[in-house]
Amino acid sequence: MSTYKVRLKLDELLKERGIGDREFGRLTGIRRTSVGEMRANKTLRLPLDNLAIMCEVLGVEITDILELDKGEAQ
Repeated sequence: MSTYKVRLKLDELLKERGIGDREFGRLTGIRRTSVGEMRANKTLRLPLDNLAIMCEVLGVEITDILELDKGEAQ
């Protein structure tokens, strides 16, 4: 049985730009702990407002941040 999972590519984007959790939190208004959870793909809910501000700050589209992983169920 296959299952889809949405994966955030935030960690890669922030590493490419040399931005840490604290700085990204300051730029977006998102709590640093939430940024860390998103970087580790541990977040279960992502408010659309947060997604929009992340795109604005990074200068990317939604599809640059989100990826649909079509992996197998474990």
